Amino acid sequence: MADATSAPAQPELKRAIGPKLLLFFVIGDILGTGIYALTGNVAGKIGGALWLPFLLAFVVAFLTAFSYLELVGKYPKAAGAALYTNRAFKIQFLTFMVAFAVMSSGITSAASAALAFGKTYLQAVLREFFSDSIAVPATLVAILFILGLAAVNFRGVSESVKANVVLTCIELSGLLIIIAIGIWAVVQGDGDASRLTQVDPAPGQSAFLAITSATALAFFAMVGFEDSVNMAEECREPVRIFPRAMLMGMGVAAVIYVLVAITSSLLIPADELAKAGSGALLKVVTVGAPGFPLWLFSLIGLFAVINSALINMLMASRLLYGMSNEKIIPQFFAVVHPFRRTPWISIIFTSGIAVILVSFVDIAALGGTTSLLLLIVFAIVNVAVLVLRKEKADHEHFRAPTWVPWLGVITCTFLASPLSGRPLADYKIALYLLGAGVVLWAINYFVHGKTEEFDPEKLAK
Repeated sequence: MADATSAPAQPELKRAIGPKLLLFFVIGDILGTGIYALTGNVAGKIGGALWLPFLLAFVVAFLTAFSYLELVGKYPKAAGAALYTNRAFKIQFLTFMVAFAVMSSGITSAASAALAFGKTYLQAVLREFFSDSIAVPATLVAILFILGLAAVNFRGVSESVKANVVLTCIELSGLLIIIAIGIWAVVQGDGDASRLTQVDPAPGQSAFLAITSATALAFFAMVGFEDSVNMAEECREPVRIFPRAMLMGMGVAAVIYVLVAITSSLLIPADELAKAGSGALLKVVTVGAPGFPLWLFSLIGLFAVINSALINMLMASRLLYGMSNEKIIPQFFAVVHPFRRTPWISIIFTSGIAVILVSFVDIAALGGTTSLLLLIVFAIVNVAVLVLRKEKADHEHFRAPTWVPWLGVITCTFLASPLSGRPLADYKIALYLLGAGVVLWAINYFVHGKTEEFDPEKLAK
């Protein structure tokens, strides 16, 4: 058996997810803050060829997806990258750091969503209904947004995958509106197609570096697909349905992103998109469809960032709780509230980090840090799939061509490195976050001594 250590008395999770629900889950997990908040920032790095970094980000993510598919087919358990790292390298500290990096990426992703909420979409709604009579400090709104998520997280959230279908459709509707505006503009003869091939590097920067730095940031928009492996134990026939659902879901998301990017460049020069920042898509709606109610698109954007942020903060607090419950960081993080039955100390800790981030870091750096952390994790997963080839499963499963994980290691490592043109701020934030993890690990080690073997499968329970 792939895993002979499961406790026989522990009931299995209900296998309620079929191929269609899994497909919607993958699409819904990818769509969200990335495209809604960072389109303008990506345009500022590359110029009018805005579609190119999103396409390249998809290719890199697609390579890593093949590694995830082989591993989830081989080990259909709900623990993802931490499980694969643990089985491949059997280094407890490395397994912990991978899990902590995933947790940290959830916090930075939620923080970027909070800034998009406070600085862009809420402000747009208020302007539509109250003109400029109400001035709300954006950073204060972002902090209150994080505190609101913490309150919901503390109360306890039980989400079904069927509800995710509805959430995905709403998020998707906003992007389809942008695409429809682009089609209408082309039919009317509007838009400047010559922008689509323009690469405008910063002074002293090569075109290649402009493309790679934009791709490193755009990669944030393609993450989320890896979360679907945590649903493996709740899927019917996961070995059979995962490959098609994940690859098709990623393909659908990539097509939507490329079309949104093309529409944005057709209608608005890159420098104006960059100036609009997280409000770039709002500017596209304003220019391409002046009669369209901007408040409606703003509400859709609000929903998209709220949903992304809540999912990420739930994941981050539960991962921290799981690591504490496994006695690999101080155990007070595993304290559960007696009435709400939620890990309230872990919620306060992760929310506190998010508040600090939204207070002092801009949205582009938060998005870049999220992609950096996950690119590092993906590079490790791509190595793990090669190492684990020596373990044979007792059932047939998807197997990636050997060159795919090798190319995944190279591309993920390159985009995570300074060679890609990634700004120094991304590394500083990542080091602070991972450094906090090392400190927690060290405190636990010196107080309690060597811990029992870390079981990452329990993190997903």
